[in-house]
Amino acid sequence: MLKEKMLKALNEQINAEQYSSLLYLSMSAFFNDKGLPGFANWMYVQYQEELTHANKFFNYVVERGGKVELKAIDQMPTTWEGVIDVYEKTLEHEQLVTSLIDKLVDVAIEEKDHATQSFLRWFVDEQVEEEANVTEILDTLKLINGQGNGIFMLDREMRNRTFVDTTAAAQ
Repeated sequence: MLKEKMLKALNEQINAEQYSSLLYLSMSAFFNDKGLPGFANWMYVQYQEELTHANKFFNYVVERGGKVELKAIDQMPTTWEGVIDVYEKTLEHEQLVTSLIDKLVDVAIEEKDHATQSFLRWFVDEQVEEEANVTEILDTLKLINGQGNGIFMLDREMRNRTFVDTTAAAQ
């Protein structure tokens, strides 16, 4: 059984993950509108990943006998200054998510909730990967100034990303 403080924090994270998924879906729509289908695909896959993260938290709360409380999702941005701006905002967002996961771990430690600490370990590791992937793309975008032939080559590469539900293997 989850203690009330842990349950509240996990419910907040479910909503944060849902926001993340919709943020990336919005970014995908932005890229589609700009004629960059590869970048749109990359963000669409990111949307799918974040949705599976939300569902992983949802299922964990249910499995532990907690009550899931879904709340309204805040409006996310729909426009950005360009490709570099999108990935700078993506990195900032992933760093925020990392801080939220770290706070969840802190609550689990404080509440002596060993099961939740174990559950959260996967998310801690996932956030390291998320930040590294976005940083690599952002570094490349900055090298090509987010324009020219380089952007089209990178867009073509981004088309190859496919969704793999990594949460399924983590169960």
